[in-house]
Amino acid sequence: MQGAPLPPSLKLPDPVTDLSASRAGDQVTLAWTMPKKNTDKLLIKGSTAVQICRKEGSGACVPVAGGPLLPANAKGSFTETLPASLGSGAPRMLRYFVELKNGKGKSAGLSNAATVLAGEAPAPVLGLAATLRKDGVLLKWALAPDGAPGISGTTVAIRLRRTLLTPQVKGAAAKAGGSLLPQRREPVEVSLLVDPAENQASNRTLDKSIHFGETYEYRAQRVTRIAAAGETLELAGPLSEPVRVEAIDVFPPNVPTGLAAVATAPDQQGGPSIDLSWQPVTNPDLAGYAVYRRESTETDGNWRRISPAQPVVGPGFHDPDVQPGQTYRYAVTAIDQAGHESAHSAEAEETVPKP
Repeated sequence: MQGAPLPPSLKLPDPVTDLSASRAGDQVTLAWTMPKKNTDKLLIKGSTAVQICRKEGSGACVPVAGGPLLPANAKGSFTETLPASLGSGAPRMLRYFVELKNGKGKSAGLSNAATVLAGEAPAPVLGLAATLRKDGVLLKWALAPDGAPGISGTTVAIRLRRTLLTPQVKGAAAKAGGSLLPQRREPVEVSLLVDPAENQASNRTLDKSIHFGETYEYRAQRVTRIAAAGETLELAGPLSEPVRVEAIDVFPPNVPTGLAAVATAPDQQGGPSIDLSWQPVTNPDLAGYAVYRRESTETDGNWRRISPAQPVVGPGFHDPDVQPGQTYRYAVTAIDQAGHESAHSAEAEETVPKP
């Protein structure tokens, strides 16, 4: 039987629901995903016209771009240089919308609002420099005088944008390398916000989240943060010139501590010996330890390694090659998996008792 008549399809594209916006200096960048279907739940064929507008306060939504044609399910993007009127003055809310139109110029409505802050952007970060240390990357910078007007409820911070430049090892490539350990997956892009109090104190911070063996690129920008409409918005200044860091591990592990020596006199069951113990080193790439000895009459620099060529795994060592009545001095070093060796520990001295 013939069904009830249906209204004609208007072929209106579904509105965009994931519009996002970010600002750096006077540049505002939008990103969104084009819908797959129209309001009749039918797949969209061909390309769809896009109209972009922005709205300041309670004013009208002013068109800023229109006319690009994008296919269904495509990634849309748009970058605008703010006019002088919006790139100056105190921070204030600025909302962007995307509207999709059919072939007759009709739409199903505006997208979700993507909010940035209008107003004068903070001054740039100058002289960004990075130094590789054992505990991370130390970043330092200078700040140009900031002429941007402030308002109550705002804070100024530094945002560091870190990019991983080395590729990640995956699947077959990891197996081909012969590694049986689970492969670490590290984000390519990382955003680090420096606490305003720390920034004001020293204009430096330490990134402890890096991994040795990787290469990173850092850029910095000053951001004004303001609480508005139940959310925290940022007005970011221009990005600094990039600095690159090759995180090559050239640092030895920590020096062992707590070295103690205890001698055992010869008896019917065996000859004399000295047992050593120390506090374990907690470096994650620790391979083991090396034990050194010298006679009490020897001067500095005459250390002789008495442990095997392979590092000692645990924090202890048994030395049976001693003579009654002799005094021996010991020191211990830590060795990592790359072969880097720490400095000698504090000495421990022990005299073997006579029978």
